[in-house]
Amino acid sequence: MTHGNGLELWGGVECTVNRVGDTYFDQVRKSGHHDRAGDIAQFATIGFRAIRYPVLWERVAPGGLASADWTWTDERLALLRGASIRPIATLLHHGSGPRSTHLLDPAFPEQFAEYAAAVAARYPWLEDYTPINEPLTTARFSGLYGHWYPHHRDDRSFVSALLHELRATVLAMARIRQINPRARLIQTEDAGRTYSTPGLAGQAEFENHRRWLTVDLLTGRVSDKHPLWRWLVDGGASRDDLHWFLDQPCLPDVVGLNHYLTSDRYLDERLARYTSSSHGGNGRDRYADVDAVRVLDCDAPSHRRVLEEAWVRYGLPVALTEVHAGCTREDQLRWFAAAWRGASLTQSQGVDVRAVTMWALLGSFDWNSLATREDNVYEVGTFDVRSTPPRQTALGSLASALGTGAPGNPLASQPGWWQRVRRGSGTRSSRANLGAQGNDRSILIAGGTGTLGSALAQACEVRGLRAVAVGRQQLDITSPEAIRLACDRWRPWAIINAAGYVRVDDAETHRDACWRLNTDGALYLAAGAAACGARYVTVSTDLVFGGFQATPYAESDVTHPRNVYGMSKRSAEEQTALLAPDALIVRTAAFFNPVDHYGFLTRALREISGGHEVLAAHDVVVSPTYVPHLAEALLDLLIDGEQGIWHLANEGQVSWADFAVLGARLAGFDESLVRRVPLSELGLPATRPAFSALISERGRVMPGLERGLAEYLAHPGNVWRERCSRSRLVSWAFQG
Repeated sequence: MTHGNGLELWGGVECTVNRVGDTYFDQVRKSGHHDRAGDIAQFATIGFRAIRYPVLWERVAPGGLASADWTWTDERLALLRGASIRPIATLLHHGSGPRSTHLLDPAFPEQFAEYAAAVAARYPWLEDYTPINEPLTTARFSGLYGHWYPHHRDDRSFVSALLHELRATVLAMARIRQINPRARLIQTEDAGRTYSTPGLAGQAEFENHRRWLTVDLLTGRVSDKHPLWRWLVDGGASRDDLHWFLDQPCLPDVVGLNHYLTSDRYLDERLARYTSSSHGGNGRDRYADVDAVRVLDCDAPSHRRVLEEAWVRYGLPVALTEVHAGCTREDQLRWFAAAWRGASLTQSQGVDVRAVTMWALLGSFDWNSLATREDNVYEVGTFDVRSTPPRQTALGSLASALGTGAPGNPLASQPGWWQRVRRGSGTRSSRANLGAQGNDRSILIAGGTGTLGSALAQACEVRGLRAVAVGRQQLDITSPEAIRLACDRWRPWAIINAAGYVRVDDAETHRDACWRLNTDGALYLAAGAAACGARYVTVSTDLVFGGFQATPYAESDVTHPRNVYGMSKRSAEEQTALLAPDALIVRTAAFFNPVDHYGFLTRALREISGGHEVLAAHDVVVSPTYVPHLAEALLDLLIDGEQGIWHLANEGQVSWADFAVLGARLAGFDESLVRRVPLSELGLPATRPAFSALISERGRVMPGLERGLAEYLAHPGNVWRERCSRSRLVSWAFQG
């Protein structure tokens, strides 16, 4: 996609293959992309002109070129070419090569160049190359910090690794251009700047010179007049090593700048202000190294700044080659929108900006630990790989809208978290300080004083989503006129129905009240949302199912409610789908919440902690749902524009009795105080399904039950710690 200003939209697949000890971490396999050729057809629907794509040495030729397997790469590059997407071939992405070599091996550059020549010979039509992604960053992580193989921690290893990578890049491009003289070098590097207190100005200056070393060396700028010449020589670089780059410069055709929210750093010798994990030093000074965005009283990190700096320094075309934020969905939107605006404005002022790259199309794994552990911590990208096939998120819609002139997501223009922190403290500013920045339409949460509504309001507050949470006194959802007035007053872009009649047993004798709130109210809200152009979300229940199967219920399974409450919810689902086909209908179950006084688990733990016995049904199986997880997932699906029925519950299934036992065990209480009884002994008016566990066939976006329980028990405001004097739990499990 090329826009009127000539700015191209690029994409990128996170394709790191890094080595930790004897283990290789392969992001292409972890994301499932290795086994999904269909991903490329999905990429094509967005309109990327180019995609940074893996043709990785370790993947193609782990045992050497003689045994190289090109099958996968042949197929994928052909698919990209057929989709009119220009591949930018990455040959090494934070890697150190096959086991036969590594970054400190003097033979590394020549061996890498041989592989590059083999790539060019096999694909002579390939024109764009990033031979080695972020050489300086990789050298730091492998040679200076010890995170990746070969795990060294000294300046000499860093210098050696960097020079080997850059010599490999020069040799590779020479070999590639012998085959294809039109081949272009798109050299990527992290663009982070370092700031500091006055006392650490020297260290900051050093790091700000060092950050340009990749392109300085490639462009032949590192002579004996360079500020880091002496440091490089002291670090083991010979004069011949450095003159080699002076004698055969390899100018990038595009300087690719990878700029993250946390790329910019701040150094401060006042260690007591910061957590110990940030403490470090240079052998002379001790200081904290922290995210500059959280402490500096200045504008957020500027994409314009990094583009202009590189342009002024080199006079070469520039591009933003990784734009990604590991945060909530709306802040991902805001960060990319800011990058696009910054690049467009910079280009309009005469800077040769070529592209903005939507990075991590399929998300990424375990970058919270710098890809040093396999914890399977997933950051969503343009697509969410937890669905099959991967599900397009709001980022994909934003990217598509850039080329059509269609209105983007209303959240993209609102302040991101980096604009909401109180500088110097890392805390968030109050909502009042947000003023009228960006789009001022809100999310209207009906039932905002209930368990889920309150959690949604809290999540919106933390995430910087403008929301109005209203209870029954402020909004009667059974009154179309009241809904119309609410829409006129608050101008919502989305309405979430978290209201309704929740007393399952009372519904048996108050059928009309239950039906009026759960069915009529849901439909009135749907009609109100349609009238004011708002998206609509309504919440349903696992009790729409009859319990006639022994495997968890998916969205497409047949419903068969067995009580009035479930019937009212099923009716709401069916009629909402007819009235508002684009509505999102969320089925969930068995809430537990740290600040809810009346939930089953909270009341059970209160009793057990006081030495009292608890009765719980052993023959009713559910999927307990940690409400804060539900609120986050629901908001993500809303922002992504999802519609239809989704099941949202923590992954897992358990009887009410086992749930109480598990909670007691994890809390360190006497689990023998849980007395297992059949449901029939509890004397409840409403019939329950014996099995109503939920699973989603649309995407597993909720964490597991054990994680939910761990967060519940660790919550500092957990109300179960307040002692309860009652000695029996009878029907708590079934009251909402």
